[in-house]
Amino acid sequence: MDMTARKGTPLRQRMVEDMRMRKLQDKTQQAYIRAVLKLTCFLKRLLDAATVEDLRNFQLELVDTGTSPVTLNATLTGLRLGRAAAGGHRRGRRLHLH
Repeated sequence: MDMTARKGTPLRQRMVEDMRMRKLQDKTQQAYIRAVLKLTCFLKRLLDAATVEDLRNFQLELVDTGTSPVTLNATLTGLRLGRAAAGGHRRGRRLHLH
C-alpha cells in the first residue's frame, strides 16, 4: 500500500513525510503507523499526550503479552519516529524507550 495515498491526521501526514524522507519501505511505514495506533489505543489518547510513564507501561504491556523482540524493537522505533513527528524533540523532550 502506498502510504502517500492515504489521508489522515496532520500527525499521520507528517509521520508519513518523515518516513518518506528516510526512504523507508511501505511495509516499514505501515508497521510504524500501526505502532502509534497501538499506543494510542492503549492510552486512549493521542501520542503527543503520552508521558514517560505511559510509554514505560506500554512497553511492559508488550513484553507481558509475549511480543517478540523483533516486533518490540520495530514498535519502539515507530514510536520514536511518531513522537518526533508530533514535535516531542522540538519541545525539548527526548523520547527514551528501553
